Amino acid sequence: MSRALLYTIVFIEGFCSLGAEIVALRRLVPHVGSSIVVTAPTIGFFLLALALGYASGARVAADFRPVVARNFLTAAALAGVGLAGVSVDWLFAHLQPAPVAWFAFVAGILCPIAWLLGQTVPILTNLFGHARHGEASGQALYWSTLGSFLGSLTLSLVVMQWLGVSAAVLACTLGLVAGTLLLAGRQVKMAVFSLGTAAIAIAANLKHEVTADTAYAEYIVGPSGLPGQVEPRAFWVNKSTASLIDDSEPPNYTRYITHLRRVLLDDLRFRHRDILVLGAGGFTLSHREPENRYTYVDIDPAIKGIAEQHFLREPARGEFIADDARRFVATTERRFDAVVVDVYSSHTSIPSHLVTREFWEGARRVLKADGVLLANLILDGRLETPYARNLLATIESIYGRCAVDVLHKGQPLANVEVACFASSRPAATAIYVDEKNPADLDRARTP
Repeated sequence: MSRALLYTIVFIEGFCSLGAEIVALRRLVPHVGSSIVVTAPTIGFFLLALALGYASGARVAADFRPVVARNFLTAAALAGVGLAGVSVDWLFAHLQPAPVAWFAFVAGILCPIAWLLGQTVPILTNLFGHARHGEASGQALYWSTLGSFLGSLTLSLVVMQWLGVSAAVLACTLGLVAGTLLLAGRQVKMAVFSLGTAAIAIAANLKHEVTADTAYAEYIVGPSGLPGQVEPRAFWVNKSTASLIDDSEPPNYTRYITHLRRVLLDDLRFRHRDILVLGAGGFTLSHREPENRYTYVDIDPAIKGIAEQHFLREPARGEFIADDARRFVATTERRFDAVVVDVYSSHTSIPSHLVTREFWEGARRVLKADGVLLANLILDGRLETPYARNLLATIESIYGRCAVDVLHKGQPLANVEVACFASSRPAATAIYVDEKNPADLDRARTP
């Protein structure tokens, strides 16, 4: 093999191995979220499989090109089918609970890909002719790592953004197929298997029925089937219902959006106010609401166009800023009369950096002196779990006592609407007891 061909093969290996990891992490988001307890073990198992692949490749003593060709073809099949959206959805639908499906996905799809591709560099360094061992391995690792670098950038920032996750899967698969053909030369059998693998991968990835698929989320708009409504449709973001709307006049929305609109327009009587919404959803909070000025912040720059075209079927009201919610509240110089926090990456999963005391301090920073914070949380209906108690305690450590409305009492999971005022502050509390009861005095001091 020429050095140019060797470098091309290890470049493809680096590009596609890290590409498979990025795609796998993105495919997991709709099902198990993107928290550190998901991403860290996934990356850890990937690296373990890669290390085992290095060790296996070091033991190969003959048939170097055919072994790498077979590894590339097998990895292409695993990536093309196993990383397809329909395959991942099927796995999580039929294996419960979700951690079991996660382990099956990582152990059965991602780790074998890493193990197979990890063998590439130690095997192919045997073909560098008269080069010193250090030179051969260094050059191979350089081109492999360069491929990983470019793969991580192009797949996440270009391919997923413009063409979707399925296109990223196909980019990895077709790259491995191309590598197989380069290694196999004129072997007709391998060429047929390679083209068949490519065709199967294309078919598997064309069947993922989603409205849109970006680097950040999977979007589906479809009929909802709610009784008593006129052609209701839902906006699903990462398998979670983000918004509902129908063609009634006026339109019907999800219960929590109706609740938030009532608080802003009826209870607080907001008119001509500036309202910041962190987490765009379907842009229904401002839908046909001309009384106030809305600014939406969402990390996905594509969400506005998707919602307007497929869900609202009309332009969204309000300004849209593509940014991370925490970064925006930490850096903006603008101030708002209300901040609405409605940030979810999947199901009930709020990104972990958006539940901390520091985030809620940032949200308070952008409020005007008489402003109000409204947060939509999905918690257990009885507020008994440690997550519910700790999250509410975290918010109240910044704002003091807040109003808490559970919209679906008694259900395992419920929309919990929290309202806090910028004018309030955390304060020491006392317990009223018969022996020492200052309740009347406290009531007299209450304005």
